[in-house]
This record gives sequence, structure tokens and C-alpha cells, in this order.
Amino acid sequence: MSVTGNPYRSRKADGATDNCGSLRNRDVGRRVTISGWVNRRRDHGGLLFLDLRDHYGMAQAVVEPDSPAFAEADKCRSEWVVTVTGPVVARTPETINPDMPTGEVEVHIEQFAVQSVAQELPLPVFSDLEYPEETRLKYRFLDLRRERLHRNITLRSKVISSIRRRMIEQGFTEFQTPILTASSPEGARDFLVPSRLHPGKFYALPQAPQQFKQLIMVAGFDRYFQIAPCFRDEDARADRSPGEFYQLDLEMSFVTQEDVFAAVEPVLHGTFEEFAEGRIVSRLPFPRIPYEESLLKYGSDKPDLRNPIVIADVSDVFAREDVEFKAFKNSVVRAIPAPGAASQPRSWFDRMVDWARNEMGAKGLGYIVFEEESGNPSAKGPIAKFIPAAAIAELAARAAVKAGDALFFSADAKKDRAAALAGQVRTRLGRDLNLIDQNRFDFCWIVDFPMYEWNEDEKKIDFSHNPFSMPNFDRTRFLTLDNNDPVTILNIKAFQYDIVCNGVELSSGAIRNHDPDVMLKAFEIAGYPREVTEEKFGGMLNAFRYGAPPHGGTAPGIDRIVMLIAGEGNLREVILFPMNQRAEDLMMGAPSEVSARQLRELHIRTVTPE
Repeated sequence: MSVTGNPYRSRKADGATDNCGSLRNRDVGRRVTISGWVNRRRDHGGLLFLDLRDHYGMAQAVVEPDSPAFAEADKCRSEWVVTVTGPVVARTPETINPDMPTGEVEVHIEQFAVQSVAQELPLPVFSDLEYPEETRLKYRFLDLRRERLHRNITLRSKVISSIRRRMIEQGFTEFQTPILTASSPEGARDFLVPSRLHPGKFYALPQAPQQFKQLIMVAGFDRYFQIAPCFRDEDARADRSPGEFYQLDLEMSFVTQEDVFAAVEPVLHGTFEEFAEGRIVSRLPFPRIPYEESLLKYGSDKPDLRNPIVIADVSDVFAREDVEFKAFKNSVVRAIPAPGAASQPRSWFDRMVDWARNEMGAKGLGYIVFEEESGNPSAKGPIAKFIPAAAIAELAARAAVKAGDALFFSADAKKDRAAALAGQVRTRLGRDLNLIDQNRFDFCWIVDFPMYEWNEDEKKIDFSHNPFSMPNFDRTRFLTLDNNDPVTILNIKAFQYDIVCNGVELSSGAIRNHDPDVMLKAFEIAGYPREVTEEKFGGMLNAFRYGAPPHGGTAPGIDRIVMLIAGEGNLREVILFPMNQRAEDLMMGAPSEVSARQLRELHIRTVTPE
């Protein structure tokens, strides 16, 4: 397992003098006692070899048939917990295992004791073979013994320690905020906790310490942080756990957006660099990319900057009268370069088109392939014949493509849909054409988010990101805005920002709205009457009326940070006891029914849905 730790441990009930990962050539001749799980058992013509594993690593022990300990050792099987005692002996040159830190030595067993017997295993521990999620989560305590997962969880602890140390060095103070709080109308669905003392009323587990950390600033503290548990009743994804997650929650007073960036960047950069193991981390300061620019160039507000593909807007080229391809007329058209794709077979292009239609829900995916003709770019492909040479040259220039490249097109009457498909195509091309450097951590800030967006379904204005953000707009003009002026309102930017690494959003943050009048107006624009805002956020509004400093913060997700550093694609691989996709704990049997007595105490009657 090769997890570093104290090389020696104090004697305990098992009498151990060393751990399994500490033995080296320097220990040859010493008589030691080690305890651990039997990782593997190998019978080599009478000689019995046992690989013993504990938290710190692996050690090989061997017992000969004429040893008094042989009979007992011969009975043991995988995952039995045993203690062995004997001298440390150097292995012969041909038996040295260079892949094990302890591979130059072994323990010759003179005494053997069984501490615990293991039944037949539902999944093997000594290999990283893939097993069904249901089996892995039901027997998570076994899954956690496997080397990769054990290493990931240990890494998680080290990452959290590194972050905490760096935050304190930056002048932040750690505080703890309440777990039982009030339900909030914004954000995801709450987990509710019934109150025994107040029949019919409920606490909520915090989706985030948002209001509390702002109140800490109002209370006069500065530079707060905590490794905060958060609870949201939402569906699982590969990068989002159902139920609970942890974040580095932080807030600062008397700061601008750039002050927050300057405080957060060294913490994240230093932490990633500490555990990079040769991978390259973005240089400071991290790039700042406006939201609209990110949607245009990358088709996403979570761009993976390891991917060199940059999307171009070519709507005006297809709008030209001499371009006869009518399917793109009156549409927003994005061009996505595919470097070197001209060498791909026609079947590869067909698969791209089928993927866009069947998985992305697009009507299609146009493309052209660039060749060189008399020193000028020319093109072939299904739509090339509808595009004159001058337009082909313009497309090549806009998208910075050359002979040997291809160019895909995403088109839709709505800009956001054209951008989203272009972003998906960019991601797929980056992966399929092996353009993404897996040896990098590329960070960026996405800034200048719109304060509001148009809800097409309900025909109303909604908050687009974080309702507690300060609008980047003249205060007097904002307070006198006509709530029915969508043109002006939808162009208001906010002091909101996300930090992204390798296409994964680590956190959202903002300079907070600490002005009660501006906050009431902001919610009013989004359709919340003032009395509703006062009722739901009265505690915070009242606090702001007694003198509130300008403040802001963010909250990078711990689980996502560790997932990226560990090189995993799923959060469950870096969480000790995760739930499954249906928010069930298969090991502990949660959620579970409770007794009628407990329900009566909580004044609750359950109603099973039909």
C-alpha cells in the first residue's frame, strides 16, 4: 500500500514492533513482530509465502515446513488478520521485488498467531479488478482495503491538511457554523429535520454556510474558513455526490474580487503543486475569462484549457448571399476546429454526426475537410459544395485551420444551444484526437456572469447564478430600474466568479450584496415581493442594517479537488463511505424506516405515494 507514516509503532495488544511498510535493508538481523491482513498466500513447493498488508504498506513473510509455526500459518487464507515474529532476512538477488518498498527483505516466521479469521470474500482485495458498484458499496470496508482506494482516502486527508495549513498561513481563522438551520427557498432541495419540541416545524441541513459566513463578517471577524459539510437532496453525477459533500468555505471582509483571487490562488496552486507528482500546475495568476468569451471560445463556462481547440463564431459567413447552404441561414453558427482530422476515415466523421444526433439531440453536425490546392485552402465534405472559395478561405482564417484539418459546425436559432453543442463537440474532439495533455492542471477564473437570465418556460426573469451577489451596476440606477425592462436587466453583470480546473468547476463565489436596499430590489426584479424577501432572509437583512462591511468569498469543493489530484473520474473513488446513485447507503441500510414511537415523538405521519 506504500502509505508513509511513522516507521515504528509502540507495542500494542498484538506485540507489534514495526509496521508492514517500514522494513528495509537496515533492519536485516533484527527480530521483529508485525501484524496485518494476509494480502496473498503462495505455496512454493513447501515454502509458504505470506504478503502481509497494513495501512503503511506490505511485507513478505516466509515460513519453512520444519518450523513450529508452519501448521498454523498453513491454515490462514486471504484477509485473515495475523501476527508474525521472526528475524528480518535479506532476499537473494533474484527474488528482490523492486516494485515494493520492502522488496529487498522478508521476515522468516518463527512465531505465528491468528488475530481474526475472514470468511470467503465477496470481492478480492489484492487486485483492482472492477466490481459492480452495488457490491463495492455494500462491502465498502473491504473495498477500502484495496490499494488504489486506500491510497485515495489517505491522499484526501493529506490534501485537507495542506489546505488547512495554507489557509491559516494566509491569515484565515477557522470557525464552525450550525448544522441545524432554517430552510432556504434558493438553491437545491433541502434535507429537512423534524422538530420534536416544535410540532409541524422543521430544521434544514445547510446546503452551504452561505448566510452564516456572511453574518460572521457582519459580526466583525475577518478571513473566515472551514472545511464545511454541506447537504443537498439532489441527484448524483460523476462529479456530484448525492446527499453530502465537503467544501473549503471561506469569506473575507473589505475586499474586491481581485483580493479574493489573490487569497485563494496560492492555496489551490500550492496544494495541487504539492501533490502534482510531476504534473504541471497553471502559473500564477490564473487567467480571468469573461463568461461570454468562455461560451464563445469553449462552448462552456467550465472550459478545459488543456484542450487547445478554440471555437469561432462564423454566423456572418453563412449569412452571406453567395453561401448556398440554407440550413445554417438565420442561425447562430459556431465553427469547431479538428486539428489533423483530415486523415480520419469517413466512418469517423459519420460517427461524429450520429453522436450529435442521437446523444446530443442535435439536428445534425456539418463539417468540411481542408486540403491544399495551388497554395490556397480548399475543402471537401457534405456541405463544401455549397460554400464558395472566398467563404472557405474566410472560415479557415476565422478558425485558424489549415490543410489537413477539419472544421465542424454547430448551428441553432438560439445562441445558448449552438454554444452548448459546440462545447460538447470540442470536448469530444479533444478526447478522440488525443489533444488533451493529461499531465497538466489548468486553472482559470470565469468572471462577469450575468446577474439575471430569462426563464423561457415561465416567461420571467430569474437569477442566473447567485442571488446574494452584488450587481456590477450603478447603485442609484439599479434602485430605480423598471422591473419590466428586460433589455437593461438582462445586460446587468454581477461580481460573480467560478474557479475551474481541467473542465471541472471547483466553486462559485461572489462579492456579496451587503446593501439591504439593493438586495430587496435584486429579489424584487426576480419576482420576489419585498415582504417575501424580508420573511425568508430577515436575519441577514436585519444584520446588514446595523453596519455591514463589503465582503466576498468562495467555496472550492474538497471532493472535486481530491478527485482531480488523484486522477479519478468519479467522486465515489475519493469518499470514504459514499451513497449510490439513488442516494442509498447500502452498507448501513440508509435511508431506513423508523418505529411508530419515533414518528409519534416527532408528530409525523408518513404517507406512501401511490
